[in-house]
Amino acid sequence: MTDGECSQLHSLIDNAKTIVLCCHVNADGDALGSMLGWAEALKAMGKEPLMVAPDQYPDYLKWLPNREKIVRYDKRKDYVNTVLKIADLVFCLDFNTLSRTDAMEEPLRNSPATKVLIDHHLDPNVDSLLTFSHAEMSSTCELVFRLVWQMGLFPQLGKHFAIPVYCGMMTDTGGFTYNSTEPEIYFIISQLLTKRIDKDKIFRNVYHNYSEHRMRLVGYVLCHKMVVDEERHAAFYTLTREDLHRFHFIKGDAEGLVNMPLQIKGLKLSISLREDTERENMIWVSLRSVDDFPCNLMAEQFFNGGGHLNASGGKLQCSMDEAVEIVKRALIHYEDTLK
Repeated sequence: MTDGECSQLHSLIDNAKTIVLCCHVNADGDALGSMLGWAEALKAMGKEPLMVAPDQYPDYLKWLPNREKIVRYDKRKDYVNTVLKIADLVFCLDFNTLSRTDAMEEPLRNSPATKVLIDHHLDPNVDSLLTFSHAEMSSTCELVFRLVWQMGLFPQLGKHFAIPVYCGMMTDTGGFTYNSTEPEIYFIISQLLTKRIDKDKIFRNVYHNYSEHRMRLVGYVLCHKMVVDEERHAAFYTLTREDLHRFHFIKGDAEGLVNMPLQIKGLKLSISLREDTERENMIWVSLRSVDDFPCNLMAEQFFNGGGHLNASGGKLQCSMDEAVEIVKRALIHYEDTLK
């Protein structure tokens, strides 16, 4: 940020009495990590922000420090609506448009509070006074670190800042396996390690913290549900409500599964189709790719979504059979790029 933006951000925070931090629906490690990390920075400035997540977040992130202070909008709508009406300042973290907050969109849009956007997705579309949007960043957590560093707050912060920020950077890069080639990322990691965080334990907490049911679900998908299109160097799989019930699915159990088909030699693209556990004809779509295949363009064109070059998502309001046909059309449309 420019010196002027830094000064303006300081002023907004100093003058605000009620500050709210929001993240997107189906919060992931970067969404929670950036919110928890930024909350620590605000506490260092003498503030007590309210953190709000639209709905339940994954079980594998419930170990994060201070996560119990996050208020779920779907559980306490009246309270959050009231706070948004009286808030002076709202930080929008890890989403580029208010629709990504789902049921919280309308009260967030109607809030009279000044809004500040901190995000790393393309095409920001939030009516914010300050917008810190950098799609070239590995994660919103990286952006939060950079803001904290420039504001001179980092020396005051400890593990409760470093742990969620490292976790968010790690999860949004698949354990630093994509979107993480810039050398500055590893300088940031080196600085976070000065706070005596255990990066190996953070990795285990995220990637080695599943139930037996999740392990059996993975085996079932890879053996019985994965469809490999060898000609187009792509794969996709479906997870129906029946599948999810059979393996006692809880939020987070499908995390990372979409990356696994990419371990097949020569594969460029992997697509996951998962039925919503509550809403009929709602299919959640996840896309992962390698090299220069544009997941984000496919997600935007076929799946009502978007995201990053190698990691994107979307949703379809249709049956699973119809969703599979859409995937097949998408693969045919992009077959020249995939080949």
